[in-house]
Amino acid sequence: MAVHVLMRRVLSRSRSSTSSVLARRGNRAPHRPRDLRAVVAGVRGEVRFNARLRDLTSFRIGGPADALVIPADVEALARLVRQAWKARCPIFVMGGTNVLVRDGGIRGVVVSLAKLKAITDEGRGVVYAEGGVGMPTLIQYAIRHSLAGLEWAAGIPGTVGGCLVMNAGTRLGEMKSAVKAVRLIDPRGGIRDCPASRLTFKYRRTKLPRGIVVGVWLQLTPSPRARVSRVVKDYLRYRKDTQPLTLHNAGCVFRNPPDKSAGQLIEEVGMKGARVGDAQVSEKHANFVVNLGDASAADVMTLIKKVMRAVERRTGEKLQLELKIVGQP
Repeated sequence: MAVHVLMRRVLSRSRSSTSSVLARRGNRAPHRPRDLRAVVAGVRGEVRFNARLRDLTSFRIGGPADALVIPADVEALARLVRQAWKARCPIFVMGGTNVLVRDGGIRGVVVSLAKLKAITDEGRGVVYAEGGVGMPTLIQYAIRHSLAGLEWAAGIPGTVGGCLVMNAGTRLGEMKSAVKAVRLIDPRGGIRDCPASRLTFKYRRTKLPRGIVVGVWLQLTPSPRARVSRVVKDYLRYRKDTQPLTLHNAGCVFRNPPDKSAGQLIEEVGMKGARVGDAQVSEKHANFVVNLGDASAADVMTLIKKVMRAVERRTGEKLQLELKIVGQP
């Protein structure tokens, strides 16, 4: 019973998160196409209606967005936010990893930061990266410029903005160790900078002012290029050996309980390799769920509930989701 209650709470939180991001509380979002066209009018970049979201996620799962916007730059995104605020239209920023989009998709406007890819060397080890820069791209930039401090992220496919929001980390380190400051677009479309001292970093999440992260200043450390490259290659090799990087997945599904491994608990109760439709608990690392081809979000959620129930029944441990579940059933 406790597992069902937990999942209901998780899904309730996920539904509210997609309907309230950068929207005025208590107001309904316009769903009519002409209303959405007014919201996106004049915004430079790409606009798609009834757009497939599965292609934007590492899971390759998920229903459509009413409207998908890929702004050309920060100023275009700020315009979109201002227009959405006036129209009381919710905006959801789409991260490609650590997220499961439900089969009914997401209402309102979904934003991808895919065009925000600039990286700037500001000297003395400080690098500014826009929110849409992929972590693999940023790591290669750091190697070329002989800068250490991001080796822990080797193999993480997410973006700079996404890694900041969830305080991404591995056994080698976390995002918080490199963050110097953040640039955001606030709910009314204003651009503001926020020093790291005003952020609260916790395990796999960062408490931020309301808004969209469009850039991060990172304080890195000069280091011999060969050394940085060697550490990255060694950790990439380790991740390839221990995680299902060749199959579609969203990263770790559960948070590790204190002093325990979620993957080990799942394996101990015999759920490693368990399957619902094309969703499977990875046979390489039990804290990953993989899409074997045509898994639905419903398949993944049913499998997650089975895993949580088995672990709680056999060990008494209540696993907590690290995966974010968003959208409509």
